[in-house]
Amino acid sequence: MNTKNVYRKLKTIPLLVIMFFFVTSCEDYLEEQPSTLIDSNYIYTTEEGLKSGVVSLYKFNRDRYDRRIEDFMGGVLIPSRSDLAFNRSGYLGLIGRYQRFVSPVDQGANFGSALFWKHFYNIANRATDIINAAETIQDINEDVRNKVIAEAKFFRANSYFYLYRMYNNIYVTTESVTVDNAFDVINNPSSQEEIFALLNSDLQFAIDNLEWNDQFGRVTKGTAKHVKAKVAMWQGNWEEAKSQAISLIEEGPHSLMPTTAEVFAGDRNNAEQLFVVQSQDDLLGGGDFTMLNANYITQYFQIPGIEANVEQGGRGFSRILPNRYLLNLIAEDSMDTRDDNTYFRLEYFYTSGDSIGKKINIYKPISDENPEGVEVERYYQRLHPSNLKFAQKDDNPDSYLQRSNIMVYRLAETYLIAAEAIMRSSGDPLPYINAIRTRAGAAELTSVDEQAILDERARELAFEGQRWFTLKRMGQDVINRQITNYAGDGEFFPNNFGAERDPRENWRPHYINFPIAQIDLDLLGPSYPQNPGY
Repeated sequence: MNTKNVYRKLKTIPLLVIMFFFVTSCEDYLEEQPSTLIDSNYIYTTEEGLKSGVVSLYKFNRDRYDRRIEDFMGGVLIPSRSDLAFNRSGYLGLIGRYQRFVSPVDQGANFGSALFWKHFYNIANRATDIINAAETIQDINEDVRNKVIAEAKFFRANSYFYLYRMYNNIYVTTESVTVDNAFDVINNPSSQEEIFALLNSDLQFAIDNLEWNDQFGRVTKGTAKHVKAKVAMWQGNWEEAKSQAISLIEEGPHSLMPTTAEVFAGDRNNAEQLFVVQSQDDLLGGGDFTMLNANYITQYFQIPGIEANVEQGGRGFSRILPNRYLLNLIAEDSMDTRDDNTYFRLEYFYTSGDSIGKKINIYKPISDENPEGVEVERYYQRLHPSNLKFAQKDDNPDSYLQRSNIMVYRLAETYLIAAEAIMRSSGDPLPYINAIRTRAGAAELTSVDEQAILDERARELAFEGQRWFTLKRMGQDVINRQITNYAGDGEFFPNNFGAERDPRENWRPHYINFPIAQIDLDLLGPSYPQNPGY
């Protein structure tokens, strides 16, 4: 009998009850108000309890961003590992450079256990409890029943899908933990057939029973269609991916924002968003402070004559930076508006003193024209381009901690899914990829291949949490090539070139799957396999 496994299963039940005390709402968020006196009987046997249970899933989902592990790495760990990122410092830098989270027993794997493995299994387990209760409860409005189940099934599918893309070697279940099965030990991962059957079934139910429009922050029919299209891409089911993506684009109420400057403006409540994690001030059902933006913004304010200001990104500590490969992709078209002060900040300006308004250029990177550089380390720390996608106009420029809303899924990716799915099946992909390029002011493409898709996804979706998974989905050869050629900044940052800090040197093909932390493997059956290579 594996008593630790029993404890892991049972401990999620009281936690669900406890969390309901902290999930409330405001008119701009989720309306369902949990009872002030909540117990498990109320949660699983009443209509209002089940509605409260669904609201809690949003809070649990948001917890990954709010956890203070190593500068709130939960929202930035996956983006740190790609061909588009330069990881300057900190523990996150070690993970992004493949120096940590490369063994089942290192501290990075332990962080991953809390932020991903346990996090998403907890959501999936709680969603399953809500689904199973809602399917059997009496005296409930049928429309309410179906919506409760649909939202819970979306969260279950989304959680298992995330785990599958990270670890591959996962198990899925539709059974709630009971007295009868609490002592069961999981000895084998689920097959791909089992995993995808559950993902598609859950997402189809969500599509069939959710509306196109709902309160900002809630998942909708469009959110479920988008994720179902992504799942189909992983299956190589191009026709299904194409069908879901085109349906979302043509039938739904969503549309691309007219300009790139508008995509991440305000609170992200716009026509392009498909799912936004809310972290509003004074909203008990919302999130806590995070350092998501700070991880991406350089320390330009350390330079005399310039103060931290929201226009230039706010206050940051330059952990993860867009690398030369990404910046060169954006610079290929001089008219591309994604290059400055929309998705990225490329240049910084003095805000006080005799040089007010002038561009700062006291540090320089290594380049063909400047082979020695001028204080290269300071350039990467203070003047290197920053990712602005997580800055918000009402941020406090004097604090690393912010409550900015987080864009999770948006229609621009749906367009790029449609383009790739059509390219790999039948039809004309150009209208879909060129819609993204036209919005950015870039010249239209005349042909599309895999590299064109990969490049456009880099320009449009960098640091939104999708790149690593795209490389993995496209296959071992693609991820090997992209990481070993482009990760980091190579010879342009000598301290991280050609040795133990160089991600291109550190990459090993088996890193395509993350290691299951030993602390999690110990809770499974003795025959449950670790991912190959670890």
